[in-house]
Amino acid sequence: MLGEYVAITLMCAMTTVLFLGGWLPLIDVAPFNWIPGVAWFTLKALAVFFMFALVKAFVPRYRFDQLMRLGWKVFLPISLFYVVLVAGWLVAFDMAP
Repeated sequence: MLGEYVAITLMCAMTTVLFLGGWLPLIDVAPFNWIPGVAWFTLKALAVFFMFALVKAFVPRYRFDQLMRLGWKVFLPISLFYVVLVAGWLVAFDMAP
């Protein structure tokens, strides 16, 4: 269980660095600039950890066969539909590269 939480903490830190600006403030104005970067990083990582905890608490645990059925019968047709939709949009409005 400890290994799982270490992995989640590492994922939160990576998400903070890669997608949320790391140690930089949210808005570059005077009151936010006074807060040190370590505090910004910690607050952002805790917010991401909180979101992970919410998802883990609310989403039910699926069996492997249920995940496979969900992937093949739901997500694959939806993603193929969107590929065809975007390709049709690009061809119809002459936006293809």
